[in-house]
Amino acid sequence: MPTAMNPRKLLAFSLFLLLLSLLRPQFASSRNTSFDFPSLSLRNLSLLGDSYLRGGVIGLTRELSVPASSSGSVIYNEPIQFSDPDSNLTASFSTKFSFSVNNINPASFGDGLAFFLSPDNQTLGSPGGYLGLVNSTQLTKNKFIAIEFDTKLDPHFDDPSDNHIGLDIESLISIKTADSTSYGIDLKSGNLITAWIDYESGLKKLDVFLSYTSSKPESSILTVEIDLSEHLKEFMFVGFSASTEGSTELHLIENWSFQTSGFLSLKPRDHLHNVSENSVPIQVPESPNKHHKKLGLGFGIAGPAFFCVFLVIFGWISVKKWRGIRMEKSFKAELVTGPRQFSYRELKSATRGFHSSRIVGRGAFGTVYKAHFEDSGSVSAVKRSKHTHEGKSEFLAELTIIAGLRHKNLVQLQGWCVEKGELLLVYEFMPNGSLDKVLYQEFDMGTMGYLAPEYLQYGKATEKTDVFSYGVVMLEVACGKRPIERESKSERMVNLVDWVWGLHSEGRIIEAADVRLRGEFDEDEMKRILMVGLGCANPDSGPRPTMRRVLQILNGEAEPVLVPRVKPSLSFSCELPLSLEEIVSDEEEDSNTPEHFLQIKTG
Repeated sequence: MPTAMNPRKLLAFSLFLLLLSLLRPQFASSRNTSFDFPSLSLRNLSLLGDSYLRGGVIGLTRELSVPASSSGSVIYNEPIQFSDPDSNLTASFSTKFSFSVNNINPASFGDGLAFFLSPDNQTLGSPGGYLGLVNSTQLTKNKFIAIEFDTKLDPHFDDPSDNHIGLDIESLISIKTADSTSYGIDLKSGNLITAWIDYESGLKKLDVFLSYTSSKPESSILTVEIDLSEHLKEFMFVGFSASTEGSTELHLIENWSFQTSGFLSLKPRDHLHNVSENSVPIQVPESPNKHHKKLGLGFGIAGPAFFCVFLVIFGWISVKKWRGIRMEKSFKAELVTGPRQFSYRELKSATRGFHSSRIVGRGAFGTVYKAHFEDSGSVSAVKRSKHTHEGKSEFLAELTIIAGLRHKNLVQLQGWCVEKGELLLVYEFMPNGSLDKVLYQEFDMGTMGYLAPEYLQYGKATEKTDVFSYGVVMLEVACGKRPIERESKSERMVNLVDWVWGLHSEGRIIEAADVRLRGEFDEDEMKRILMVGLGCANPDSGPRPTMRRVLQILNGEAEPVLVPRVKPSLSFSCELPLSLEEIVSDEEEDSNTPEHFLQIKTG
């Protein structure tokens, strides 16, 4: 004889079936993606290469006043579904964004930017005509679909003009192009341009619209009859890339919206399972007692009501739990190629139980330990924090931002762990310590010979006084001499800047190079360093170059600084401090200090 099912199990099973019928449409419709960024931020975007964020605007290439080569990308963090292998459906998509192409030097232009779809979110393409889409040495590796906005005529890629758009599929030779000039659009005009890109999977047609306004034109600038289902992967990343090669062109993205559509959504059934029709009736025992009858009637009415309340609470808890699981799975899927999740036991073993001997630093947000992983033999830095977060979603959101950061001057996040009420982040270990220790370590400052003349005048350090000191250091390194040094043959003190300037006035500046090098150096490079050092150590603060220009000169990206043959003479009046202690002190001078006239004559 078959056994009857436990009523509790029957109730749980019925609720489970009901919840599945309610939640099933949400699973089906969740495949369509939509986002709108009126102002851009790093919460949902990742930057690669030379790209940067400033004031809600993404710059894709370096902002320089001299020609340079640069490439950069910005990518939406989450992969987007474009095809469904089960139903053999391909999504339609549309995007709208505003961009501008500015040029500091109109005579130096190129190469352009592109909107792309790619299965890879880590590849940074080459500069120049490659538009940051692919690496010049691995042209067939990245399978991409892109709409290029090209501002340079490159015969190598069969470009029709230096002002065109085109559809590129796995190659930088466009399938079809359109000249923007014929539609009254100049891509490199510096004006804000709005672009619309629409693909209809049913019609197998792609349209591109351009306008100087926010109103979408009636006619497209580019229309391509094409079936992208053969090139769209199940999941792909979307973003922008740009590049320059020997130009000063700047590419900016100001806003961006994107959406997919076309996946079928299951509609809820017209006739849901009626719980009240199949509920178990409550048996009220017959009794001559009226009180018992009323009690039974009350239970008979209240039973279904409590059942409905229980159903709502159970459903709410289940949906909340399901959403949390889905969010965590989505987060872990996003970090498949990124940081891994460590176990607490693994990190505890690598740090010897978080022993004090493994501490390499302390901060406001936790303690940093040096961790040795015996299995791999690697060394990492583990930041341990007991700060509580409002919820797991907030922590996962913060971790997503950290994991998306890519910069040569930032240590890479390798993993994370949340156990036992603690937050642990695993970073790449840097044996030389952190930047703050280098910047704020104590060392002798204000040494005579490094001080700029105006510092003697005002007793106040500025950017120009720092440039003077930097120039003295450059000469010190290049010449192998101290800023103020006693001559070996006499007791006379020699100023390094005066000595080098004297050789420069005689056209023999190369003789200032360190004799210990024995002439084994590039004369042009040595002369460049010595001239930059003299330019920075100019007694007149006005002609001194900025540190940005100094870096450009040393990198060969700017013209050398002009240094006069004769060292300038500088005269000015001031309230001169009367002691060396007052010179190197930041204290205010007494208002009764007598006024003197100071003349610094150099040369």
